[in-house]
Amino acid sequence: MFVRRENARVFFRLYPVVSILVILHVVIWFMFFLRLSSAEPLWERMIGFNAAIREGEYWRLVSPLVFHVRFEHMMINSISLLLFGPALEQMLGKSKFLLLYIGSGVGANIASFFLLPAMYSHVGASGAIFGLFGMYGYLIVFRRDIIDHQHARLLLAVICISLFIAFTTPDLNMVAHLFGFLTGGIIAPFISSRLRPHRPFLLHR
Repeated sequence: MFVRRENARVFFRLYPVVSILVILHVVIWFMFFLRLSSAEPLWERMIGFNAAIREGEYWRLVSPLVFHVRFEHMMINSISLLLFGPALEQMLGKSKFLLLYIGSGVGANIASFFLLPAMYSHVGASGAIFGLFGMYGYLIVFRRDIIDHQHARLLLAVICISLFIAFTTPDLNMVAHLFGFLTGGIIAPFISSRLRPHRPFLLHR
């Protein structure tokens, strides 16, 4: 379920939403790493900044989802998306998967807006990634026909470890991680009613 054996071309064809999101993570990070002249104004206009959101710049609830400051943060989120995104994109379809991903990220950023200080700023796809975990959590508890027992145990371990890290690591936006997870779980029943019972995915070469 989480082992990918496709080559890059086939992977992009099968999971275009996951592929495009990861490409955006990498390209945007390198823009700032290389200090391109156009990057700084873009950064200032797109990061999540609670004071600016309060002034009506509501796009900042969405735009931070593809921005990362640290290379390791970008890589962890991108690898997590590559590991856990394809199965959901295949089960849900492109539109519902994108709704889950962006909806969870926006839910996390709205919570950050209301629960964190006015001058708080943030970037990163972690809230959206945790929304995927929230979706998996819902499927494990309420739709046991979708995910087999072996993968359910693996997912529960990943979810517990990820939440533990989010709550114990300094400087992480704990609010975004938690509320991204909760938002994914809330969205899940509305987009999973027509899912077929899970069977091992065919591996395309």
